[in-house]
Amino acid sequence: MRSFLIYLISTVFIFTSLKSQADQFTLGADDIISVIVFNEIDLSHESVRISTTGDIPMPLIGQVEIAGLSIAEAESKIKFLYSQGFLKNPDISISVIEYRLFYIDGMVENPGGYNYRKGMTVQRAITLAGGFTERADKEEITIKNNGEKTVVADGNLDHSVSPGDVIVVKERFF
Repeated sequence: MRSFLIYLISTVFIFTSLKSQADQFTLGADDIISVIVFNEIDLSHESVRISTTGDIPMPLIGQVEIAGLSIAEAESKIKFLYSQGFLKNPDISISVIEYRLFYIDGMVENPGGYNYRKGMTVQRAITLAGGFTERADKEEITIKNNGEKTVVADGNLDHSVSPGDVIVVKERFF
């Protein structure tokens, strides 16, 4: 009984932790998502890209702006819109199929846009971009997200990267 209780508590903790991470992610332009309206296949999207204006087309309710919302907030918004005269107690589920790109620029072998993967760090991003060039300043790397700038100093390459981030590796002078 005690081991079952420990198992149950640890499962709830892990689920809560994963749900918390998913809730922190905000949807944005170029994310590809699945929107399932349970028991209403004609209202569902197996795959839809969020437009550059931040919305998606939904049958009956039109364009729905969801950029900047968490997955839970987007589900609630669509549920509310469908419950306004179209469906009784709709059940909506949204999942991310493909995250928007992150970008890496500066002193890396192959600067450009790359597909985001869960758990992405600066180290992994640099590896995807072919590694540092000889002139790279490994001590001063910046990450820009939504206009905010973070400096990754002291070679700490374990800093997390989010979809849409722009990583810049500066050139060193010596």
